[in-house]
Amino acid sequence: MAYLGPRLRPSRIVVPGVSVFRRLGSGGMENMGLTVSRSPLERLDFDNAALRKLPVDPSEDTGVRQVKGACFARVKPTPLARPRFAAVSQDALALLGLSVEEVTDDPLGAEYLSGSRLMPGSEPVAHCYCGHQFGQFAGQLGDGAACYLGEVKVPPGQDPELLRENPSGRWEIQVKGAGLTPFSRQADGRKVLRSSIREFLCSEAMFFLGVPTTRAGSVVTSDSRVERCSVVLRIAPTFLRFGSFEIFKPADESTGRQGPSYGRDEIRGQMLDYVIEMFYPEIQQNYPNRVERNVAFFREVMLRTARLVAQWQCVGFCHGVLNTDNMSILGVTLDYGPYGFMDRFDPDFICNASDNSGRYSYQAQPAICRWNLVKLAEALAPELPAGPG
Repeated sequence: MAYLGPRLRPSRIVVPGVSVFRRLGSGGMENMGLTVSRSPLERLDFDNAALRKLPVDPSEDTGVRQVKGACFARVKPTPLARPRFAAVSQDALALLGLSVEEVTDDPLGAEYLSGSRLMPGSEPVAHCYCGHQFGQFAGQLGDGAACYLGEVKVPPGQDPELLRENPSGRWEIQVKGAGLTPFSRQADGRKVLRSSIREFLCSEAMFFLGVPTTRAGSVVTSDSRVERCSVVLRIAPTFLRFGSFEIFKPADESTGRQGPSYGRDEIRGQMLDYVIEMFYPEIQQNYPNRVERNVAFFREVMLRTARLVAQWQCVGFCHGVLNTDNMSILGVTLDYGPYGFMDRFDPDFICNASDNSGRYSYQAQPAICRWNLVKLAEALAPELPAGPG
């Protein structure tokens, strides 16, 4: 099985301000009156396989609600006022077959990459998932600030190594900070510029450090007068996570909460089939028996997760919020919140000010990842053999 990880490029770390990303001036809407050819972003080849193969709640109501019997909910991103680029990553945009110049010279570029204007073929949805937060099952969580825009087919001529690492043949693009969703709870669906820049920088830095991660294509800021006013473009084969499989969980003994799709076992089977067929094709091909296939899949997720946390430890990275809803089903670093890097070695290093018990300290990360894998195994239990695999 191909390993979904980057290649280490030391030169990108020496001068990251020059070679990993570019600071840009305004690319806003004042130029919209110019006559331009069709936007390169309008030519992206979308093929939204997840929405074809997994159930989508058809309602576009952004009011907070339980989304039952669906993996996604339709949403309408909230446009920004005069969106413009704050930063872009030339290497991340290249995954989509785009150059920095094509994107930043496009009068509509910042609108498209913030979700303020939809590209042809884009189908915005928010993902429904649950999660164990600080050891307790929290019930439905979901994308409260993120929005799936669609899946872009890998452009012709892309690095063969990348194709081996991403066998789906698609890059899912997602915007974080694009407005309200059914999962926004008490938030406004926006993100502050500070946190968006931190996510952008760390996503790209982790890639060039050799650590598997989602990517960040751009940061768009705006004149919107709200508490949170910036959007990050995220790129990954998929943003499905451990918590995606917890929407089927029965009532938890401790909290009494249950997943919104409890009892819909057929959807869990659909999701498992989709993940294995799309992202683990070698397992799909090598294990004709369904149960054996599922066991092989879980073992591979364990290996990738173990490899990932080992790489975190090697570079002194602390995720900060290793809840099950922040653990990627592909074994990549997902959701950059209160992360931190140690300035000096300290096994008790805590980067999250709300982590009073030190549950997610540097030295606790391997054990917590194992604990999260146990919760994933519990979520997949009906699809796995009763005894040891």
